[in-house]
Amino acid sequence: MLVESNGKLAHGPAINEYGYYVGRVEANLYWVTDGAYQSAFLTTSDGVVLFDAPQSLGHNIQRAVNEIAAANRVPNEVTHLIYSHHHADHAGASSLFGRSVTRIGQQETRRLLLRDDDPARPAPEKTFVDRLTLEIGGERIDLAWHGSNHSPDNIFIHLPDHDALMLVDIVTPGCVVVCQSNVPADVPGYIEASAAALTYRWKHFISGHLGRLGTRHDIATHRQYIADIADSSRKALDTVDPAPYFARHDDNTWAAMSRYLDAVTAIAAAPVIEKYTGVLAAADLFTANTTFHVMQSMRLDLGYGPQVHP
Repeated sequence: MLVESNGKLAHGPAINEYGYYVGRVEANLYWVTDGAYQSAFLTTSDGVVLFDAPQSLGHNIQRAVNEIAAANRVPNEVTHLIYSHHHADHAGASSLFGRSVTRIGQQETRRLLLRDDDPARPAPEKTFVDRLTLEIGGERIDLAWHGSNHSPDNIFIHLPDHDALMLVDIVTPGCVVVCQSNVPADVPGYIEASAAALTYRWKHFISGHLGRLGTRHDIATHRQYIADIADSSRKALDTVDPAPYFARHDDNTWAAMSRYLDAVTAIAAAPVIEKYTGVLAAADLFTANTTFHVMQSMRLDLGYGPQVHP
């Protein structure tokens, strides 16, 4: 994932010669990153519980596990793999851990992976609908599905004994939402997911992306950023008159609509870019794209904007 323009706001620890960094979150919970993607794992007396297997980390996940296991003299075998959701960029290295691993995910994750039939992402054998509490090697892991957000199956992974929450592709700490990889079809669900994250007790946030862990302040900043986009979009929808665009392209409705939406997006995004440049990395690169998605959701999901023809 390429993030320019104040990218240091999202930078974390230095990557080693193999292309990864592994560090302790709390106690026996660790995280791994290559600066673009993140995975996490618990070391237990019964083996290792892995959370996501991103493609870009690949074999470096096991190298990180081996490093920690050797230092702490604990087992290095991955016995369980929990999917945050079905997307290949976060699950595409799953097959590296073989068939004997117990894979766990939301029931929709299983349906989607069976549909996609990707040998790199075996479908989870153990599934749940809304909530599942796991006890593995003496460790408690709470899984919850709060509805569609980034994807139909994206879940909350809470480790209460480690003061940590893993929620992937919702907030990128220190950075704005990146292109369309974060903003989903279900924009209202996506926006509510960050609010739900703050209802949990946690100190450490594992976002699935970029080079550092997140904080509650990161979530709050993200929520304000999205709220500012929504507020600016309302103002633009209220003030940009579509009539001139349709008059100019009276023989091409699609061209007219495209020009109108582009104008609304540009006007709505401009003050948000100005406010968050230097606050969140890549504000100038990706805010317009995110604004378009939020604005379209307001029109289509919430019914905001020009009303029924008189």
